[in-house]
Amino acid sequence: MARAISTRRKIGITALAWALGLLIFFPILWTFLTSFKSEADAIADPPLFLNFHWTMENYFAVQERSDYFKHFWNSVVIAGGSTLLGLIIAVPAAWSMAFVPGKYTKDVLMWMLSTKMMPPVGVLIPIYLIFRSTGLLDSKTGLVIVMTLINLPIIVWMLYTYFKEIPGEILEAARMDGATLREEIIYVLTPMAIPGIASTLLLNVILAWNEAFWTLNLAASKAAPLTTFIAGYSSPEGLFYAKLSAASIMAIAPILIMGWFSQKQLVRGLTFGAVK
Repeated sequence: MARAISTRRKIGITALAWALGLLIFFPILWTFLTSFKSEADAIADPPLFLNFHWTMENYFAVQERSDYFKHFWNSVVIAGGSTLLGLIIAVPAAWSMAFVPGKYTKDVLMWMLSTKMMPPVGVLIPIYLIFRSTGLLDSKTGLVIVMTLINLPIIVWMLYTYFKEIPGEILEAARMDGATLREEIIYVLTPMAIPGIASTLLLNVILAWNEAFWTLNLAASKAAPLTTFIAGYSSPEGLFYAKLSAASIMAIAPILIMGWFSQKQLVRGLTFGAVK
C-alpha cells in the first residue's frame, strides 16, 4: 500500500523542483536577455536584468555576418544523418546482444562504453590525417561518420537496455509463425520498442547537434555547423557578448523547440521498462 504524502511535503518537493529547474534554466534565460542588449549593456556593471534598451540589431548583425541557414542546414544533415546511420547499425547489434547473448556480451558492451571515456584529442591527429588523405576533411559526409562513431556506443547501450525489457517469447511466437529474422526485427521488435528507439534518436540528435570539438577541428567553411557558427564570435579583439548571445540563441532554438514538443516521448522512452 502506497504511503500518503502530506500537503506540506508536496509543497516542499514542488518548490525544490521549481528552484532546481529555474537554476538550470537561468543561463539560457540570461543568454536570451543578453541577445537583446547593446554591447555596452551586455558588459554593464552591475549587470542589467530587464531595465535596458531592447534591440534586435544583434540578430540582424549576426545574419549579415554569417549565413545562418547554411550552418543550420549543415547541422540538420550532420545530426540527422549520424542518427539514422547509427540506428541502422545499432538496432541489429542491440538485438543480437539482447536475444542471442554470448559469453562475452557484457564485456563487449563495457568495452564499447569505455571508448567514450577516452579524450577525443587523443585520436584527433590520426583522424585528421585520414580525413585529409581521403578528401573527407571539411565535408558533411566525414562529420556524419565521426558523429556516428562517437555516439554509437551510447545508442547500442540504450537500445540493448530497451530490447532486454521485451519478452523473448513474443519473438519466439513470431518465428513459429514463419517470420524471418528481418521480419522479426522490422515488424515485431521495432514497433514494440518505439518509445525506446524514439528517446535514443532524440538524445543522439541532441548530442550530435551540440558536438563542438570535432566540428571545430574537422570543418572550416563548407560543412561548418552551428557550433562553428557560434565560435566565430570569439575573436582576438575580445568577445562580443551580445552578438555571441544572439548567435547562441539562434543555434539552440531549433533543438529547444524539438525537445519541448517531444518531451513526453523522451520521458516515456527513458522510463521504458522501469516499472514491471
